[in-house]
Amino acid sequence: MNRFSCLASVTCLAITLSTSIGFAADPLPSWKAGPAKQAIVDFVARVSTPGTEDFVPPAERIAVFDNDGTLWPENPLPFQLSYALTALEKRVQDSPELAQDPMVQAALQGDLGKLLAGKHHDGLMKVMALTHSGMTTEEFTDSVRQWAATAVHSRFQRRYVDCTYQPMQEVLEYLRAHDFKTFIVSGGGADFMRVWSESVYGIPPEQVVGSSSKTRFEIRGDQAVLVKTMDDLFVDDKEGKPVGIHQFIGRRPIACFGNSDGDQAMLEYTTIGNPHPSFGLIVHHTDADREYAYDAAPKSSGKLITALAEAPKRGWVVVDMKTDWSQIFGR
Repeated sequence: MNRFSCLASVTCLAITLSTSIGFAADPLPSWKAGPAKQAIVDFVARVSTPGTEDFVPPAERIAVFDNDGTLWPENPLPFQLSYALTALEKRVQDSPELAQDPMVQAALQGDLGKLLAGKHHDGLMKVMALTHSGMTTEEFTDSVRQWAATAVHSRFQRRYVDCTYQPMQEVLEYLRAHDFKTFIVSGGGADFMRVWSESVYGIPPEQVVGSSSKTRFEIRGDQAVLVKTMDDLFVDDKEGKPVGIHQFIGRRPIACFGNSDGDQAMLEYTTIGNPHPSFGLIVHHTDADREYAYDAAPKSSGKLITALAEAPKRGWVVVDMKTDWSQIFGR
């Protein structure tokens, strides 16, 4: 064998080895070996292997993720509420008369029960109106961006946007590597999440479905702007999630990831009567040491009772955070 043939053989061997190593690498390294991890891998292989009965064309590989409690924590407070409380404190400093409002008082005192009381969480809606409406979309984006750059979680001592679940980040990347299109479908505000969703999750703003209200077009000086209002509020939670999926995505998902009863309708829409193979997963918060442990009695949002009971009947995978995840957050 001459020198050039030898070099070519070595090069081919190196390529073969590197390719084999790449395929052999664990795509979900923060997941412990077990039924939950295997179910994810098996489903992705099932729908992405060409020539098989269950193959789903890439255009129809839609995966939807709840955000609060599924991709990052929602206890002791949803992160958007933490932002709203910070913004509210600034508003009260500029306009002290606002402190006379009972709901503003409840917010400043941390009385979450009062804010969440009522069918439509009237107190929380009042706080959101004070902190989210009346400004242009650009002003709101700047406000959220400044908060995200500096606000730190009191327990984990890292920025809120750095408190994402590493195992779920790996799922997002794994699905996209197999030509899934990943969407956030959350009860949180769409405009709030769109500010950071691409840099934090790799999900562009147009693939974020959330609670929303009307904006109003105005000419201010020499600028054309959109002004946020609280008119015609659409709450993207519970039965609103399938409605939001239909309205803003236009395709039925084949994979759904949630953590609470608020995600149950979205899980049902994804997995019941779907013409394609489908997959549902619930993140069960069971790790008080590394995160939080709750289901029926969360500190704020995220109650998990009926969806947990329904999971065995529907074949939804229930992830035990303490048992199934080797780590919670990224480094």
